[in-house]
Amino acid sequence: MSDIYQLITEFAGALQQIADISRHLLPQAGVGGEIEAKPFIDLGPLMKWTLIFLFGMSTVFGFVLAFAAKKFAIKVDPRVEQVLGTLAHAHCGACGYAGCEQYAVAVVNDPNVSPSLCTPAGEKAAAKIAVITGKKAEVLTPMFARIMCQGDVNRAKNRYKYEGVIDCRAAIIAGGGDKSCVFGCLGYGTCEKACPFGAISMSSQKLPIIDEHKCTGCRKCEAVCPKKVIEVLPASKTVLVACHSRDKGPDTKKNCQVGCIACGICVKICPFDAPKVDKNLSVINVEKCRVCGLCVTKCPTKAIVDLIPSRSKAAIAADKCIGCSICAKVCPVSASSGEPKKPHAIDHAKCIGCGICTAKCPMQAISGTFNTREVFAAAALKKARAAEKAAEAKPSA
Repeated sequence: MSDIYQLITEFAGALQQIADISRHLLPQAGVGGEIEAKPFIDLGPLMKWTLIFLFGMSTVFGFVLAFAAKKFAIKVDPRVEQVLGTLAHAHCGACGYAGCEQYAVAVVNDPNVSPSLCTPAGEKAAAKIAVITGKKAEVLTPMFARIMCQGDVNRAKNRYKYEGVIDCRAAIIAGGGDKSCVFGCLGYGTCEKACPFGAISMSSQKLPIIDEHKCTGCRKCEAVCPKKVIEVLPASKTVLVACHSRDKGPDTKKNCQVGCIACGICVKICPFDAPKVDKNLSVINVEKCRVCGLCVTKCPTKAIVDLIPSRSKAAIAADKCIGCSICAKVCPVSASSGEPKKPHAIDHAKCIGCGICTAKCPMQAISGTFNTREVFAAAALKKARAAEKAAEAKPSA
């Protein structure tokens, strides 16, 4: 403290010397035109005590701030920083939190938050976060954005020519958009701009195309779409009604060639009771659907899409087949044929890989169809339920 006081004193002395020199160099005007000196003001003590006061105040405030910082300090778990270093830092919201830091805090402090929620970072990051937090990494089903509309410029009509800002949110202000179907995709690329991973591109027919290798299911495109034609769904659900129109059948058909007209054919033929017509639109229950693809082949407007590039065809093992012809009777596309009591064959040109014949074969002689185990189990369950309903419908004796 004595050293600081000495420093302040020396600084004040220097100021005093500057004042003395200025007194001799600068003349001052006096009465009668003569030059005379005014009484000299000694600034040394004033400056000295001013500096001492300022130093004292700064010292007091410094101690107060240091005490407050220590008293109200928020302890940060070092694991939060470790988790942050593992995340993708895309701030995409796929984890359900506002940003990567918020997710890192939650996964460290909340035992119910899974370490596998950062889909852009991948499985390796999930495993590292699980080690850091002492949790078990889960295998999560991949989620992809799906475009629930096929009404491109060639298959859907427009009400007028839009010449405004190339953005779906701007176009919808002009009377709900230029599409005749008010439920359809406008095609001005708002979703493409919103995607932080470059997973969406616009086709030449003005419809979004999803790149599943880049899509993380972050739902940003789903959030910005003003028509809500984008849904983020499990990757395994590949048979979808790609339409959101709630108009009556004739109106939908007039506006779009590939719109759902609520004919109900998909409801009648589905062996798993997955489709249901609700408010003029067929909706497939993704929990019930076993992606057999039968509804795709029967839909008259092709509103139902199958996102599986190629399906496995049915194959009959001749050494197991007893020629019961059940497969021929249940096949919805007449792909199975053969003489009674002789091995049957499958016409692969007709087979759609739905798996119904696999489920019905009493000898389990048919293999190679897509997802046969689930198909067989679901078909057996439906048969049991039908038997229960039939038993309840019988009048009691």
